[in-house]
Amino acid sequence: MAELILSMDTATPCSTVAITEGDLQSGRVVGEVSLSSSVTHSRRLLTAIDWLIREASISKDDISGYGVGLGPGSFTGLRIGMATAKGLAAASGKPLFGVSSLDIIAASCPPGRTPLCALLDARKKELYVAFYRFDENGGVVRMSEPEALAPETLIQRIKEPTLMVGDGLRSYGDYLVSEMADNCIIAPSHLWSPSAGVLGLIAGSMAARGESDDAATVAPLYVRASDAELNLKKKS
Repeated sequence: MAELILSMDTATPCSTVAITEGDLQSGRVVGEVSLSSSVTHSRRLLTAIDWLIREASISKDDISGYGVGLGPGSFTGLRIGMATAKGLAAASGKPLFGVSSLDIIAASCPPGRTPLCALLDARKKELYVAFYRFDENGGVVRMSEPEALAPETLIQRIKEPTLMVGDGLRSYGDYLVSEMADNCIIAPSHLWSPSAGVLGLIAGSMAARGESDDAATVAPLYVRASDAELNLKKKS
């Protein structure tokens, strides 16, 4: 039996936890829980993990590794998810696999010939953005590093029909469609939030290649400085 991986992503208002077996090519999602609400991730993440393990009829000893969404996204959400994943990995001595939340969203999309843009709401009138293409095997390949862009700047970057996916579309989808016309193809809304199931299968592929992250040093992908850091720089 392939290794079981417990994964979680808290980059967006949607908490998502999954147990997966195997990799992106031939693996399966054993179980997944996703919940969007105003309740903080810290109040529901461990409860979701315990419930999922119990319902899957396994124990924590059966888990071979832990996957965590690195962001970018909510600073508080990312810290909660990272602390939880690090704690579980350290306590069990099992490997930790960090994956960009934008990569997770992109990998959730069915393969196609058009380029893909994954975007998350960064607040402050910006979007977290990364661009992707599909390879000949249907796998997704990131073509740019994640960055924070104003919607107007993003529009200037896109010169051809592009599949847009991510929760940034909830705030800016109508605007992007109106400004880019045929160059903006909107993915179905059920693909907009990171899926812990997809994260787990990506982590399974990493495990098969012998890749993992150091739980002591892996950090969230914030992309830009927090308000606290900006305020400290102003005072300095």
